[in-house]
Amino acid sequence: MKKPISRDLKNGMRAIAVPTNGSASMTIMVFVRVGSRYETKDINGASHFIEHLMFKGTKRRPDTLMISKELDRYGAEYNAFTSKDVTAYYVKMDAVHTALAADLLHDMLFHSKFDPKEIERERNVILEEINMYEDNPRMHIEDLIEESLFPDSTLGWNIAGPREVIRTVPREKLVAYRDAYYIPERMCVVVAGKIVPDIWKLLDKTFGSVAPPKVRADRDFEPFLPPVKLKDPVTYQDKNTEQVQLALSFHGLALEDERLPAAHLLATLLGGTMSSRLFIQVRERRGLCYSISASHQAMEDTGVFQILTGLDKKRIKEAVRVIWDELRGISVKPVGADELLRAKDHMRGKLTLAFEDSSVFADWYGRQWLFQRKQESPEERLKRIEAVRPSDIKHLASDIFKKEHTAAAVIGPLGTKKSVRALFAKL
Repeated sequence: MKKPISRDLKNGMRAIAVPTNGSASMTIMVFVRVGSRYETKDINGASHFIEHLMFKGTKRRPDTLMISKELDRYGAEYNAFTSKDVTAYYVKMDAVHTALAADLLHDMLFHSKFDPKEIERERNVILEEINMYEDNPRMHIEDLIEESLFPDSTLGWNIAGPREVIRTVPREKLVAYRDAYYIPERMCVVVAGKIVPDIWKLLDKTFGSVAPPKVRADRDFEPFLPPVKLKDPVTYQDKNTEQVQLALSFHGLALEDERLPAAHLLATLLGGTMSSRLFIQVRERRGLCYSISASHQAMEDTGVFQILTGLDKKRIKEAVRVIWDELRGISVKPVGADELLRAKDHMRGKLTLAFEDSSVFADWYGRQWLFQRKQESPEERLKRIEAVRPSDIKHLASDIFKKEHTAAAVIGPLGTKKSVRALFAKL
């Protein structure tokens, strides 16, 4: 991979080109620094709703079919996603069609019609998406846990929004929200893979032509301040399932925290592989689950360390105890040098495999610039990972895994919330 090249387009929007060796395809990905944490209650779900509507037709491409036919013709991969703090759109295709991809994404993001009939139709689509998530305990558990982990914060709100808002939010509010946040100052466009010679001309012609607002209407989010103690740490949904879904979450690290490499290693050591501590103790030695995982996600002002598993409903108390014993153990005793080396080697291998895909490069550099205004290469990240010591893991684990900051969510047939709370009372 060659060094990324970045520059501001003529309107100030940041553009990044990431050439990769041997590529015939490219990914163009556009990031907007907006997500559900920027919303108010009356428009909760607007960021995600707008993402859907961007695919519903423009003046030049009047409907969804015309948009999809242009891309499907050339075998392109295309989609979008919305999170708490970012919305992104991408097209991955043969690099000879870079001009088409750039033109189409620009057209969608800045000339979508938001036709009233399409809005009404898409309300039902999103409601069905919400139903899909809520009917799937493995997917819904993460929404539940965020309500407890982030009390009194928009971080605890559902990205898709509540049903009553999706049914009633008027077109005018959606358009106003889009116009406030889809501005050059909050956006970044990344092209990764095979870079065509006229890429800067293409990007200036499309994304660089977007006029900045004369008066900005966007606003920043309220930074999250962790409470001294979670006021309602256990969320429970009674559901007639064979397996109990369990999530344990803790406040993690923000993006600028120098201990972030240690957090990712901690997640790998606990639940990132089939030889990790939780996998061996909970599944292999006791047969309490089929899968168990640990992960860390960093945001601008906070982070989430999370453990997810599906458990034998008759032995959940034993499973909770075993999981907590492992968290306590890694907090008081440094990991062995060989175990830590294996975790580092695993992360190096995963990064190597991931970066064979141009879309990963686009996501990597786009997010970094959007939130941190920097361009750390994968090699530079790996050097920071290599520098982590066993004592760093131990100290970080003791900082994160605190009972007063433990949020739990449970879905299954376990009776009352009081009985579920009892599972965590003696941790």
